[in-house]
Amino acid sequence: MLHMLGRGLASVVLFVIVYIALGGVMSAYSAPRPRGERIEIESGRSLRLICEGPRSTRPVVWLEAGAFGFSADFGATQAALVAAGWRTCAYDRAGMGYSDPGPAPRDGLAIVSDFEKLVDRSGEVGPYILVGHSMAGLRLREYAGRNPDRVAGLVFLDAATPEAAAEPRVVGFIKAFATASRWAARGAALGLYKPLSHTGLGDKIGLPASAKAEKRWAFGNGRHNRTAADEVALWLEASNQAAAQPPLNPEWPVAVLTAGPVKGREEWKAIQAAPARAARHGMVEHVEAASHTRLLGQGFADHIVRAVAFVAEPAGADTPRKSD
Repeated sequence: MLHMLGRGLASVVLFVIVYIALGGVMSAYSAPRPRGERIEIESGRSLRLICEGPRSTRPVVWLEAGAFGFSADFGATQAALVAAGWRTCAYDRAGMGYSDPGPAPRDGLAIVSDFEKLVDRSGEVGPYILVGHSMAGLRLREYAGRNPDRVAGLVFLDAATPEAAAEPRVVGFIKAFATASRWAARGAALGLYKPLSHTGLGDKIGLPASAKAEKRWAFGNGRHNRTAADEVALWLEASNQAAAQPPLNPEWPVAVLTAGPVKGREEWKAIQAAPARAARHGMVEHVEAASHTRLLGQGFADHIVRAVAFVAEPAGADTPRKSD
């Protein structure tokens, strides 16, 4: 009996070793060449930046990804915005994607401070339209509060708000997500996800080829996942930091897109919609056919293009709000 158990254990260990080795080989041969450029934000530390589209009198659109996300998440969005004539910039936060690590803790203040340096060194002229997905809703609030003269408009994509953290159910979700994120980071560090990177798990968004390759690479990358887990662990602190900033100026145009059905989630949808409801020039659209991740994909990019166009209209325009 013990002999059989020993042989079984040895087989399992061998399988795990082969599985991880196979993932390493697949990752090595499929590692994409990063797009964009590296911008040094301080001595010895750079962030990857992808700016695309024509320069014009229109505001530049800056794209901030959510938890576990980086510039590749906006591959479909950038392509659609560029096709519509917008200049867009997406980047990888410190320690994520192809950017250098940053000092701990990776809270909201650290992330927004890096972003401010990147914007300053990018050569892109403001004021800007700021677009944030998911947890990036907190970054937009923080940046806007610290840099009000650089805000032309804001677009929140199924985004978190600082006020949401006051809800006990949201706090429970955040804590559970932080725990899951730590386990996910451990699995990535062990190389367990690399063999799965070319399955549907590697790209849940629906990205074009170049961005898809980068997203799949990051899915199995240990450093990327560890940094992401560190960010998620500080979600509540980042919420408090964002809430400490002044409220959004009601003169700033704001668009909110949410994903998934409204029925049964009315309270949460109302929290998400609040920034647009408080704006003099605001719109809310519930994209019920989209999931939280698929909202950024090729199938729904036109909704984001319309939202950007909406906030680019004159802040005083008498444009009707889009009803729920």
